[in-house]
Amino acid sequence: MSVRVVLASRNAHKLIELRRILEQVGLDIDLVGTDEFPGLPDVDETGSSFVANALLKAREVCAFTGLPAIADDSGISVDALNGMPGIYSARWAGIHGDDVANLNLLIAQLDHVAPNKRGAAFRCAAAIVTPQGDERVVEGTLEGTLLTEPRGTRGFGYDPIFVPLGYEMTTAEMSDDEKDAISHRGRALAALAPVIEQLIPEAKKQ
Repeated sequence: MSVRVVLASRNAHKLIELRRILEQVGLDIDLVGTDEFPGLPDVDETGSSFVANALLKAREVCAFTGLPAIADDSGISVDALNGMPGIYSARWAGIHGDDVANLNLLIAQLDHVAPNKRGAAFRCAAAIVTPQGDERVVEGTLEGTLLTEPRGTRGFGYDPIFVPLGYEMTTAEMSDDEKDAISHRGRALAALAPVIEQLIPEAKKQ
């Protein structure tokens, strides 16, 4: 029987992606989103880093549900913007989760930036907190460059303008398997997998 673990997110795209990644790394987890728990309040992401925000979310969701909680905080850091949007990536245009507005604003802000100065990186911190009080955090990074116009219809967020180093396609043009193999979230979750197995041994597939 699968171990029930809560993902501290209401983002359906993220839930699907994380379920897929955890399956690929060999964990038998029934990963559910916070929508399964009526009354669970949204967690204010008041931390000053991806690590701090991931821990905040995992702690509060674990405390509310009494179940192990996984949380990630991720975003894009742009060289020409001194590392921003960073932790503000999901609300860069002012409204949390408006992918189109966020993408269009970033494109406009980089309008006059030369091709050789359009470096960026997707960054992710993934945390797990258990009812027994265990807390662990790991991180994953994907370096790349930004295009001037979107390409591709897969993925979400800033994927349509992000080209990973060593590739010619954007992460929005990649298949799920291609993206999972290199993504910042995929790398963070792959690093978190042995931690989950250590803290929740029954999560390992037999």
